[in-house]
Amino acid sequence: MSMSIHYSYIDAPNLFIQHQNGKRYAYRELGEKKGTPIILLTHLSANLDNWDPRIINGLAKSRWVIAFDNTGVGLSNGKVPNNISQMANDAITFIKLLGFSKIDLIGLSMGGMIAQELILKEPSLVRKLVLVGTGPRGGKGISNVTRVTNLEFVRAILTFKDVKTYLFFPNTKNGKKKAKEFLIQIKKRKNHRDKTISLRAYRSQLDAINKWGKDRPADLSKIVQPTLIINGDHDRMVPTENSNDLANRIADSKLEIFDHAGHGSLFQYPDDFVEMAKTFLS
Repeated sequence: MSMSIHYSYIDAPNLFIQHQNGKRYAYRELGEKKGTPIILLTHLSANLDNWDPRIINGLAKSRWVIAFDNTGVGLSNGKVPNNISQMANDAITFIKLLGFSKIDLIGLSMGGMIAQELILKEPSLVRKLVLVGTGPRGGKGISNVTRVTNLEFVRAILTFKDVKTYLFFPNTKNGKKKAKEFLIQIKKRKNHRDKTISLRAYRSQLDAINKWGKDRPADLSKIVQPTLIINGDHDRMVPTENSNDLANRIADSKLEIFDHAGHGSLFQYPDDFVEMAKTFLS
């Protein structure tokens, strides 16, 4: 009898694992538990419910996929650190708690920043890397994330829309349609939803991104893993040129830019993203 797991992401239970230092991490996993797992690192303010089920389900058809709340986020305990380096340490703690010595990593936005730090700290842990809507340390316009986010929050409140409509998708007919579809997807889970991030935790994350944007550049030639870099051509949060910069500085990298897409290009084109990521990670 096959032991493959048949539930979808919206039904995946919230699981917990605790470190002896008291740190408890909340996570969800999908797919058959074999081979190299894919660990997902998420964006600013996101919890487990912010992953599009279409993406997780798509990846989990052939891979073991794990999404988690890092320290201080959602159902995980502790306090969100105000720097990307410590967030990477916390992610490493979680990965090692699960007993993995080799993983594939998909980092989205802030998660992509954490992924870069993680790989520099623990190069042997990562087999392949996917960086989406992100940029290098000291990258152009990254320290403006707070300003852009605050402006769009006001706009979202005034128009009664989810802020992700403006931050993740272009203001085009297709962009608006895709934003609606995405927001329906992430609200599909009705039971055992994750806990929304606190304002204090959100501010710590913004602080961390700001510091990252102002910090001196890292030596990305040390990243020797095959790396897939993805973005939309209209990323207003982490300007698209940062993706080009990453591709120029990471030797074994491949750059894919979605046309007429924003910061959330993977949520705008979920099927294309899944195909691209699966092919690359196979």
